[in-house]
Amino acid sequence: MIPRRKFLATTGAAIFTAPLVGEAQSSGNLPRVGVLSSGFASHSAVGGQFAYVYLAIREGLRENGYVDGQNLTIEYRFAEGRIDRLVGLAGELVSLNVNVILALGVVVLRAVKNVTATVPIVVIDLETDPVSAGFAASLARPGGNITGTFLDQPELAGKWLELLKEAVPKLSRAAVLWDSTTASDQLNAIVVASKALAVKLQTLEVRDLNEFERAFAAATKGGAQAIVILSSPLVVRNGARLADLAARRRLSTIALFSELATAGCLMSYGPSLADMYRHLGYISGSVLKGARPGDTPIQRPTKFELVINLKTAKALGLTIPQSLLLRADHVIQ
Repeated sequence: MIPRRKFLATTGAAIFTAPLVGEAQSSGNLPRVGVLSSGFASHSAVGGQFAYVYLAIREGLRENGYVDGQNLTIEYRFAEGRIDRLVGLAGELVSLNVNVILALGVVVLRAVKNVTATVPIVVIDLETDPVSAGFAASLARPGGNITGTFLDQPELAGKWLELLKEAVPKLSRAAVLWDSTTASDQLNAIVVASKALAVKLQTLEVRDLNEFERAFAAATKGGAQAIVILSSPLVVRNGARLADLAARRRLSTIALFSELATAGCLMSYGPSLADMYRHLGYISGSVLKGARPGDTPIQRPTKFELVINLKTAKALGLTIPQSLLLRADHVIQ
């Protein structure tokens, strides 16, 4: 696994010192990439919570020959947590004649899709089946103007519950935290997995940060011993808040991304955000070179990492089995 600090240290210099590809161009002739996020501009700045994600995007572009400010212009737009702003911001990017739009999340993708059917869209969507959602005709040949990385792999749902059953003795009741602004693919999969593993499951539906406290209170009232945190931009931006709520209610948690385990959740199992966003930038570079989104196969993460927070385990009074620790890619002491 690439720790966040190491990623920043190893990629930052490369991004800003990479040589030009081809001859220098005037700013008016540079290709433009639009990056649209439902998150906050402050998170993308140097030292921000997700600065490494935006570095990863630029690193992926650089690997394909494009350097921001040299032979490329990147236009960033942030909704600052207000989903209702996304359509307007997508329209701004289209009016700037960007050559490709990077949509960071399914909510962003829907907004951009409503604005343009012609500008290429490269998306990272970790909650949706692109075919059943109507974003692509098939994984191999998406058709239309959308491609990117999607993750809706149902087997992850079962894996999260299996890991919790190993870590939490006699686990029989669990809750699942679901951001209902995302698709229900992950939720449906974990409901099926819970039945196979004989775990009674309680669904905690949230739509914004203000509903987290109520959801965790409902989990405690329902007798949950652990919570599976399904992925969404809202969730990944608020890992520390979720970890704090879980600690106060002495609930074991597992999530998709290592960022949440680092923030204090018990475990995470899933792909590396840095790797996925780097690849997102690379795909965008290919589109700038003429690749058609409709002919560019949709990507799936293939490498998954297990992270265990031993400090959290000790606070919860859990003894993590040695067999589980040995399988971990990273253990937080």
